[in-house]
Amino acid sequence: MSIQWLVPTLISTSVATLAYGSPVLGLRFETVENDLTQGEITYRCFVDLEAGARIESVFGNSQSPLTIKPRWGRSFYQNPLGGPTSQSINPAFFALIPSLQWDSFVTIGSLNILGSPFPDNNLTNIGISWASFEAGSDLDVDNGSWFIGPNDAQGQELNGSVLIGQFTVINGNGHAWSDLEINVSLQGTDANGNAWQMLGLTWVPTPSAVAIFGLLAIQPRRRRN
Repeated sequence: MSIQWLVPTLISTSVATLAYGSPVLGLRFETVENDLTQGEITYRCFVDLEAGARIESVFGNSQSPLTIKPRWGRSFYQNPLGGPTSQSINPAFFALIPSLQWDSFVTIGSLNILGSPFPDNNLTNIGISWASFEAGSDLDVDNGSWFIGPNDAQGQELNGSVLIGQFTVINGNGHAWSDLEINVSLQGTDANGNAWQMLGLTWVPTPSAVAIFGLLAIQPRRRRN
């Protein structure tokens, strides 16, 4: 497995509404090498947090709907044996069906049903329709959440971040800022146990990244001419 970090100078985090005292530092993506064969790109989405903070809920409501979607007509890879959350990812099947580990799913902390890298996975969800997401399209939530309990270890920041999803984009270009659109709301506790909530955490490319993407979009047209 190789990990490619997004270039910090090209990515900025845009926060629509920031709760006072929130320990959230921003969103971050890792590009993970997969063994799929049709140009699929796998991204893992992390929320960076101050030391000792944790996330217990990722949600959308009428004030700030949650959106996770592929850009520019792309779609998410969804394995037939997978599911919408990390509770559906069983590593016991990886040897037989390696592609299962690249399924697109949401989570808090854990990569699979066993909880890795934590001892277990107690993720649950309410009020979310997964049909569109499982068909490879958008996840839109205006009254729902995936969440864990206050004593579940998987919500604790690990090396300064908490994983909230893995998204494999079909025909992606390897740049999360152009392959994905994400807007989420979060709640949890800080290092002192104080509750916090953030509405509308999103991210956008800086102007320099937009310019680079524009050049990438133009190049195929030039080749066709």
